[in-house]
Amino acid sequence: MPRFKYTARSRTGEKVEGVIEAADRRAALVQIERQGQVPVSVAEAALAATAKPARRSWFSFERKTPRAARMKIKEVLLLTRELSDLLASGMTLGDALHTLSRRKTGKAQDRLVEELRDEIIQGTSLSEALSRRSDSFPPLYVSMVRAGEASGQLAEVLERLSAHYERVQETREKVLMALIYPAIVLGVGILTLVFSMIFVVPRFTAIFEQLGSSLPLPTRILIGMSDAFVKYGWALLGVIVAATVLVRRYLATAAGRRAWHRLQLHVPVIRLIVTSNAYIHFARTLSSLLENGVQVLQALSIVEDTVGNVVIAGAIRDAREQVTDGATISGPLAAGKVFPPLLTDMLAVGEQAGDMSSALKHIAKRYDDELNRAVKILTTVLEPVLMLLMAIMVGFVAVSMLLAVFDMTNGLNV
Repeated sequence: MPRFKYTARSRTGEKVEGVIEAADRRAALVQIERQGQVPVSVAEAALAATAKPARRSWFSFERKTPRAARMKIKEVLLLTRELSDLLASGMTLGDALHTLSRRKTGKAQDRLVEELRDEIIQGTSLSEALSRRSDSFPPLYVSMVRAGEASGQLAEVLERLSAHYERVQETREKVLMALIYPAIVLGVGILTLVFSMIFVVPRFTAIFEQLGSSLPLPTRILIGMSDAFVKYGWALLGVIVAATVLVRRYLATAAGRRAWHRLQLHVPVIRLIVTSNAYIHFARTLSSLLENGVQVLQALSIVEDTVGNVVIAGAIRDAREQVTDGATISGPLAAGKVFPPLLTDMLAVGEQAGDMSSALKHIAKRYDDELNRAVKILTTVLEPVLMLLMAIMVGFVAVSMLLAVFDMTNGLNV
């Protein structure tokens, strides 16, 4: 029977090493768990002793180092909810992570949970382990976990994080759902126009040329556009792709991002959605951090990275620099002229009452309602505008063709 060399941790956290006999690696893991230990590494003894570095192959496409596991926001939300429930039931953190690591989903989160479990068993704090995986766990998450560890209320903090990310996900889905229908309508309209220019108009053009009659001006314009589309379509596509790449690169720069975010704050309907979403993130994130004992300056630094707009983030950064001088938060935010007076006034009332967390929750609710109204306005305005745009595009093609047909019909009657 194969022998397996293992390293594990006891219930008290002590490191245990040994060798056991088992039919396979899975059976070895079961035996170790029955002994009341949490396995860290298990390898067949013969293979562990004789293993040699693999020879390099010129035709090998394997990565030298595995890609770091990364979790999506929905996966982080699910992990946080489950971990909170397990801790609330009385499990230790190591046992809870070990329980979650045994559930195989076939996704990258499996390896990440196993890595977290191993680091926790080796004595690393959860906040420190999470901070090494900033792609999955943002500073807000790490700071709240660190505060929960310091206060001994990790389960409660994880529950609040779950609620926070659920609200963030709901807000994001509201905006996305508002844009899906207009995007579909616009995409179908563009595809219809391209199909008409490439396949429909050239067929009518051939018929008109055979008849040799003079064509109305709209029909000549349409035929000219169709010819240009057919002859120079690839060049036009190349120009569009190149322009898209250049714009994306410009928006990736600090100046481009600032210009784009500043433009968003001046477009009537879009401005309502962008600002409402930013104010919701500001209020909810700051409220959650302050409730969990995070210092004001550190909380503002984290909030600055979560609002999603560099102009609004700049106003928060300026306010944070003034808070170090003993000023309140509402005063510098009001002086920056970026946050609306309603928000800063509500925040000032919370500061005077000594209950900023409650004031921030009221602010979040107020602008959540504002976001709902803005999204409704956007969909209400976009639908008729897009329908009118499609009617103009398709109608121009149809009218141009019909004018030519009517002219030829009149000529035949004469």
